[in-house]
Amino acid sequence: MRFLKGFRAGLTRIGAIEVMNMMNILDKFRILGVLGAALILSACSAIGGEKLSAAPADASEAAAAAPDYLIGPLDQLEIFVWRAPELSTNVTVRPDGRISTPLVEDMVAAGKTPSKLANDLEGVLREYVRTPEVTVIVSNFSSTYDQQVRVLGEAAQPVALSYQAGMTVLDVMVAVGGLTEFAAGNKAVLIRGQGEDRQSYRLRLDDLLRKGNISANVPVLPGDVILIPESVL
Repeated sequence: MRFLKGFRAGLTRIGAIEVMNMMNILDKFRILGVLGAALILSACSAIGGEKLSAAPADASEAAAAAPDYLIGPLDQLEIFVWRAPELSTNVTVRPDGRISTPLVEDMVAAGKTPSKLANDLEGVLREYVRTPEVTVIVSNFSSTYDQQVRVLGEAAQPVALSYQAGMTVLDVMVAVGGLTEFAAGNKAVLIRGQGEDRQSYRLRLDDLLRKGNISANVPVLPGDVILIPESVL
């Protein structure tokens, strides 16, 4: 009997030690998880923290910085040739980026501004028409990537939106359904430009959406990316 009691007590002590070891391991994992979250947040802060300047709030300044619209595949174009209605037409840019119009075959349209495409069409039509004057109007936009505003992270519905003239951060956030409950909205970052011209700005989405501070609303431009990190707490 004494032997059995001692054996059971030994098992109890071993079980208690194993439980304590498991608790220590779980505590370590919790600490590592908190540290990892802190590192992610600190990385976001390094991009979108107080060291970053606020996004430009002047709509005219933002509009001046906006790049010219470039025609993309599947855009629908209205091509008007003055005094030559037989040469005027409506076309859709093919997936290969080219268009065909009366007297002009397989001209590259994608990647050009409407005025550039009009000038190129005039150059070809000069062989057939005296001093042609061409106007190109984009009647329906397919919205290529550089003409979109993308929202990543803690938005209710992260998506890529087609840019519209005059669009602001508030318009974007309404379109994506606002912030999640875990979002650190005031640590959000707006990334603008490409390569060496890339700039990062801090956004105050909590102030805008949860406190109604309209001063936190700023214009967005085509190609902008909005990153919304997760709050640690």
